[in-house]
Amino acid sequence: MADPRIRQIKIKTGVVKRIAKEKVVYQKEAEQQRKRIQKIKDEGQDEHNIRKQEEVLQESLMMVPDCERRLAKAFADLKNTLETEQDLKEHEDYLTAQQVLKDAECQLETAS
Repeated sequence: MADPRIRQIKIKTGVVKRIAKEKVVYQKEAEQQRKRIQKIKDEGQDEHNIRKQEEVLQESLMMVPDCERRLAKAFADLKNTLETEQDLKEHEDYLTAQQVLKDAECQLETAS
C-alpha cells in the first residue's frame, strides 16, 4: 500500500500548483479587461457599459491578493511537509513537490 505521507505531498503539491495557476489567470484577465475598457472608451461607447466593464475589472483585481494569500499559506504548508519528510527525498513525488515550490516561489516574489 502507498505511503500516506506521499499522498499528502501529492495533494499539497496539487493545491500549490492550482493556486499559482489561478493567480496568473486572474492577472491576465485583469490585463485583458483593462485593454477592453480602453477600447470601449476610445470608441466612445455608453458610460453605463464602461462602468460595468470597470466593475468586472475590479472583481478580477480583488481576486489577485486573495490568491496570493492562499498561495503563501499552501506554499508554507507544503514546504513544512517536505522539511518534516526528509526520508522521502528520493521519491518522485517529493522531487515534483520541490520543483512546484521553486516555480511557485516566483509567484510569491511578484506579490511582494
